[in-house]
Formats: sequence, structure tokens, C-alpha cells
Amino acid sequence: MTQTRVALACSVCGARNYQVAGGKLSHRLSLKKYCRHCGKQTLHQVTR
Repeated sequence: MTQTRVALACSVCGARNYQVAGGKLSHRLSLKKYCRHCGKQTLHQVTR
């Protein structure tokens, strides 16, 4: 069984900066990550 890759997008500028392994999530994953476009740590959420 292979895991699917989901993209994490910055909640401020919308840039898709990171990819994480994730299957069928019951909730939207939210992480504080560094956005190189904004130049600071922002909240990143799973895109659909």
C-alpha cells in the first residue's frame, strides 16, 4: 500500500511550499512552517 502525497499551502500567500505523506485525513492538517515567499513562519494547511 502506497501513501499519497499532499501539499501544504501557506495561509497568507497561498504558495505550496511543502509536501507530506498523508492518506485519508479526517481533518485538515495545519502546521506552522517557514514560508520563503513571505519570509516568516506562517500557518500551512493541506490543500484539496
